[in-house]
Order: sequence, then C-alpha cells, then structure tokens
Amino acid sequence: MPLADAVTTSWSWNLLTDFQVMWSYPFMVNAFRAGAVIAVLAAAVGWFVVLRRQTFAAHTLSVVGFPGASGAVLVGVAAGYGYFAFCVGAAVLIAMLPGSGKGRGEESALTGTIQAFLLACGFLFVALYKGFLNGVNSLLFGSFLGITSSQVLLLTAVAAVVLCVLAVIGRPLLFASVDESVAAARGLPVRALSTVFLVLLGAATAEASQITGSLLVFALLVLPAATAQVLTPRPGLSLVLAMFIGLAVTWLGLAVAYFSPYPVGFYVTTFAFGGYVLARLVAVARQASLVRRGPLLRSAA
Repeated sequence: MPLADAVTTSWSWNLLTDFQVMWSYPFMVNAFRAGAVIAVLAAAVGWFVVLRRQTFAAHTLSVVGFPGASGAVLVGVAAGYGYFAFCVGAAVLIAMLPGSGKGRGEESALTGTIQAFLLACGFLFVALYKGFLNGVNSLLFGSFLGITSSQVLLLTAVAAVVLCVLAVIGRPLLFASVDESVAAARGLPVRALSTVFLVLLGAATAEASQITGSLLVFALLVLPAATAQVLTPRPGLSLVLAMFIGLAVTWLGLAVAYFSPYPVGFYVTTFAFGGYVLARLVAVARQASLVRRGPLLRSAA
C-alpha cells in the first residue's frame, strides 16, 4: 500500500515543514523506527551473507516466509509465528544439507527445491484461505503502515538478541568465511558456526519480513552489504558502512514514498540498487586510474 494513500500530501518548498508534517503522524514515526531496526539488522547479517556467498540461501529463506505467514493465517494464528517457524525451520534444514557447512556456501540444488516447494505451498495456503489479493500483496511486499509502538519494541528486542549472538561469533565466523580450510585446521567448529549463522539469518529474515514482506527483505539483506564490500575491503569499516547504507536507503525510501503514490518497496530497492551501481562505477574508475598511473610510477622509479 502506498504511503500517500493514507494521507493526502505533496512536497512543498519548505522541506523542514514537510518533515514536521510527516512525523506528526504516529504511524510514520513508528515506520521510521521499525525501518531503522530492520535496516541495521539486515545489513549486519547480510554482510556475512555476501562474504560467505550464501545469497541463494538468503533468497530461499526470504521466500519461505510467505508460505509460513499464509499458513499461519490459514490456521488462525498471527502471521509472525509462521514467519519464524518457516524461516528458522528452513534455515535448520538447509544447514543439514550436504556441503552446507562449508564457509563459501556451496549452494545445493536441494536448497532450490526447498524454495520452489514451499513457495508453491504458500499459494496453496492462500487458495485454501480464500483471502483477498491485498493480503497476498502485503505478505509478499510488506507494509510499513499500521506498525504499533509495541511492535517496534518487539522488533528491537529480537534484533538485539540476533546482533548480540552475531557479535559473539563474529570473529571466528569471519575467519571461517574467509578461509574455511585454515579455520578448520585451527580447530574452529566450522559446521557449527555455519549452522548458528543460518539460524540467525532465518530469525533476521523472519523479523524483517513482517514489515518488508518476503521479497523486499532480500534487497535489504544483499544490496547494502554488497555495496559496502565494493567500496572498501576493510571488514570493520565495510560492516559499519553497510549498516549506514541500509539505514539511509530505508529512511529515504520512506520519506519519498510518503509524498508519492508509489509503494515503499520500489523506492527502497531502487535506491539500494542505485547505490550499488554507483559503487561499481567508482570501483571501475579507481581501477582505471591505477592502470593509467602504473607506467608513470614505473618511469619515475
């Protein structure tokens, strides 16, 4: 649902007044708060997803949130329970697949099979429920409208737990992600680290999907992290930059969508993709500059 459908508004020449009016609505304040929590969580977890080359697994977990939510609605419970049950359950199942414990994430065809089957189950659950199309759109593309303060607190609590666990396993997980063989030789429990990370990824995906929907969450998981890793190879700086990019594109998307008839997901994804393309162009220009300077440096030496 476009934010502009909730209120009739448009841009003015006074941006300060525009933002004051926008934040005078409690649902917009809660949307920005929830967006900040989800953006930071998705960027932190997504940074390891991109580093470990497990984007296909992340896409699978984001997709299976849809059948989880639709199945929960079918049996008469809150959609949130379905998100967590299916996303975390699918994460555990992927962790049990052959090759899933390898740091580089050898994505098996079985992962794609799980994704396709559960997605089909989601549409079956919707057909059995005979729900409205708008409900399906909300499950797939999410809605930042109607977020309550209690929901923001719950999102913050879950995000804090996931981030704390990620901080505890961060250094060994980074080691195992960069060089799995050496990490295993040093005695690190590579398989256990991979399993714990996939469970964290499932929990993060389940939380974010309740607001962003099952499709938009994948953009927040991958694009900010991929952009940051293109801009700098330094792990700490790259991780912080990924969080900043995720927060920036989410808030910018919310602000623009408030004054637009188009959905939030389009703007958030577009801004994130634009940032990635810009980062790639910067990297290409930097490499071209080094190539041009190479002969000059050798002649000066």
